[in-house]
Amino acid sequence: MPALDALLKTMLERGGSDLHLTVGLPPKARLSGALTALNDTVLTAAQMETYLKEICPPHRWTQFLEKKDLDLAHEIPGVARFRGNYLYNHWGQGAVFRQIPSKILSFDDLKLPPALKKLCNLQEGLVVVTGPTGSGKSTTLAAMIDYINTSSARHIITIEDPIEFVHQNKQSTIVHREVGEHTRSFADALKGAMRHDPDILLLGEMRELETIKLALGCASMGMLVFGTLHTNNAPKTIDRIINAFPADEQNQVRVMLASCLAGVVSQLLCKRVPKGRCAVHEILLQHEALPNTIRSGQISNVRAIIEGGGADGMITMDQSLQARLADGSIEPKEAYMKAANKAAFAGLLKPGDLDGGH
Repeated sequence: MPALDALLKTMLERGGSDLHLTVGLPPKARLSGALTALNDTVLTAAQMETYLKEICPPHRWTQFLEKKDLDLAHEIPGVARFRGNYLYNHWGQGAVFRQIPSKILSFDDLKLPPALKKLCNLQEGLVVVTGPTGSGKSTTLAAMIDYINTSSARHIITIEDPIEFVHQNKQSTIVHREVGEHTRSFADALKGAMRHDPDILLLGEMRELETIKLALGCASMGMLVFGTLHTNNAPKTIDRIINAFPADEQNQVRVMLASCLAGVVSQLLCKRVPKGRCAVHEILLQHEALPNTIRSGQISNVRAIIEGGGADGMITMDQSLQARLADGSIEPKEAYMKAANKAAFAGLLKPGDLDGGH
C-alpha cells in the first residue's frame, strides 16, 4: 500500500474533503471548511517525494518535473477516488488531494432546480456551468450526465484532466478520456471527438483559446457541449468567452456564440443552517432576445432577460439566495456576503453580523 494512502484514509475517517501536503509543515486536512493538522510530523522533502512519486506513473512524473504542475487521479480501491494536484512552492514539492465521491449524486439528491433538466434534454448547443473552485460544478455536471444516461440513448464523450466521476453505461454509451493519459491536450481530444460521432461532449475545462474555439465549433455543428468556467454569473461568462479571443475575431465569435449558446448555470455553495452546505444557482436559458443581445454586445441586458424569464425557470443568483433565506437554509449574513446587490439584503442583517473585518 502506498504510504500516502494512510494519510488519505485518516483524512476520510475525520470527515475531511482535501489533504494538503507542504514541505516543512505537518499534513493538513480541510475539516468543515478549516485546515487542521492531521498529526505533528513535519514533512521533509524526501518524504514528500516518496508520497508523490509512489502513486505517479513514470511518464507523468517526468512531466511534473518539467512543467512543475500536474493533475492526476488516484484511487484507493474500495475506499475512494481522489483528484491530485502536484505543484512546486517556495519550500519544494507539494500537493493537494480532493476526494471525488464514488457515488454519483442524482438531481433529487442534490435538489437541483428542475430547469437544469431542460438543458439535459437539448439536442445541440453550448451549456456552460460556472463558479469558483470547489463550488460543486463537477458534481452538478455529473448529475446532469447521469440524468441523460438514465433517460436517453446518447453517445457521450467526456474529456477531463483528470477523470473525476466514472459513469456506468445505462441507456447511453459513455467514453471517458483523460488529458495526459489518453490524449495530449483538450484541443487534441476535441478534434478527435468530432470524428467519433458524439451526441454530447463534456469538457472538464474551457481554459485555452483553442479549446473554447473548438467547443463553439462542436456546438455549432449540432452537438450538445457541456463545459466549465471559473466565472460567477451569466453576463461575466459570456464576456469571458468573447474576451478570450483577439480583438479582430471578437465580432465573429459573438455571432457564433449568439447562435449556439444554450444556457449558463452559475453555482455557489453557501453555509447551510445548522451545518453542511447548500448550492444556489443563477440560470440563463434560451430566449428569443438572447442571440441579438450577444451579437450586439449589450451583455448588460442579460440580467434583464434572466429576471424576466422566471416562468421558464430562469433565476438570478440574488433571487436564489432570497429563496434559500426564506426557507431557512441559510443565514442573512451568508446571503449578504454572496449577493450581487448587497443593499437588498442589508436590512435583514442582525447587529454584529458584519463585525470581524467583513
